[in-house]
Amino acid sequence: MTNTRPRVAIAGMSIESSTFSPHRSGWEAFTLRRGGELVAHYPFLADGAPLRDAAAWTGVLHARSLPGGAVPADVYAAVRDEIVATLRTQQAEHGAYDGLLLDIHGAMTVVGMDDAESDLAAAVRAAVGPGTLISTTMDLHGNVPRELAEVSDLITCYRMAPHEDAWETRERAAANLLSRLREGGAPSKAWLQVPVLLPGEKTSTRIEPAASIYADVARVAELPGVVDAALWVGYAWADEPSCRAAVVVTGDDEDVIVREAERLGRRYWDARDEFAFVAPAAPYEACVATALASTARPYFLSDSGDNPTAGGAGDVTWTLARLLAEPAFAASPEEGGHTAIYASLPDAAAAREVAKAWAEHGPGAAVDVEAGARVDDGPHGPVRLGGVVEHVSEGDPDAGIVAVVRVGGLRVILTERRKPYHLESDFTVLGLDPRNTDVVVVKIGYLEPDLYDMAADWMLMLTPGGVDQDLLRLGHHRLTTPTHPFHEFAEEPPLRATLL
Repeated sequence: MTNTRPRVAIAGMSIESSTFSPHRSGWEAFTLRRGGELVAHYPFLADGAPLRDAAAWTGVLHARSLPGGAVPADVYAAVRDEIVATLRTQQAEHGAYDGLLLDIHGAMTVVGMDDAESDLAAAVRAAVGPGTLISTTMDLHGNVPRELAEVSDLITCYRMAPHEDAWETRERAAANLLSRLREGGAPSKAWLQVPVLLPGEKTSTRIEPAASIYADVARVAELPGVVDAALWVGYAWADEPSCRAAVVVTGDDEDVIVREAERLGRRYWDARDEFAFVAPAAPYEACVATALASTARPYFLSDSGDNPTAGGAGDVTWTLARLLAEPAFAASPEEGGHTAIYASLPDAAAAREVAKAWAEHGPGAAVDVEAGARVDDGPHGPVRLGGVVEHVSEGDPDAGIVAVVRVGGLRVILTERRKPYHLESDFTVLGLDPRNTDVVVVKIGYLEPDLYDMAADWMLMLTPGGVDQDLLRLGHHRLTTPTHPFHEFAEEPPLRATLL
């Protein structure tokens, strides 16, 4: 590297893909950013931000999708090949890059492939050559096979679930890269896989033991001789050999990084039976009965089995069918019933039909539409929404058409495309008042911060779908053996770190 500012490229592909969902995440699922638009996407690279002028940043290509099903092979190959071709062209014209920020999730499944991120990282490495430092930033629900750790000179992940530190993590990855470009070069890495695979709803950093374990990860990162420390939970809703927890401690003091990687790995293993759901968890019947009996309002229920932010198709109707048949919601509040919101159900044809009724008859238009289970009809087929239309809007950047159909005391949010409902404003913009609703059912796992702060109380509802919390019910059969809680262990695993 010369005395001028280092040249750093940004590239990647990010999606969390459930292999148990029939959904496929094609081109329509991805947002593509290139060039200046990609650079501007990172808040820490905004004008005036400390890292903005520390390097000459070049956006290559980043493809990002809401979690969903596996990515078709041709879509993945096109993204990978464009990244590689662009890197080679840019380097032929301007010389080799000093560094590259590889922004991935870690749980991408590509049809017909295992460890797609390892393939992407290897392709990027081949394009930039051995002299370019690669700093990889990931979600903590990703997987880290040895191939991915080896290709990455620096690698890190979130330390919070929910992921309130997502941008902070990317900034740390970028800052670590610039620091090592200034001095030190590529550090050593102590890599260790832990034979445990748990869902995020059992490993939230809001509660123990994850709260203390991840505090320890941050402590290790500050030790002399250490650049960074990371602990991945792994991705529970894919069936690939690399799906398991992992630790990487990066630094120059090899004795320290090996010792601390093994200590973190051992601590996670020892706590494997202590991890519990982040909230009281129960099947549908118990959750609804508890919510209705409680005086806490609003009472949130997480419809977890088809959570689109974990890879579910989003259109499973198993829970909604039961809510529509629930006597407590059959009548309006004026008639002595309870109120509820269901967020949400994607069905393009049904959303358009409701929007047409709204356009022709206005608020209060009567509709009777069949909706849902167009993608994942395994747990339950389509449901009928026979009610009145209270709201329709078009142009939501994620959902497209959004409609609210009231059936008795239940308001169903019907969307043209999948959309997670994480913010209070997601509801209020539709004329809904979640704070003054008895029961709010959201397709989600652990509650995101806005909902968590809004909920007077909540439960995790254990429902079927592509991201079923009952992992053994899903039928994994390709995991590396043994992996807890899927297999019995004849003896304690060695948990020895490998220096890379």
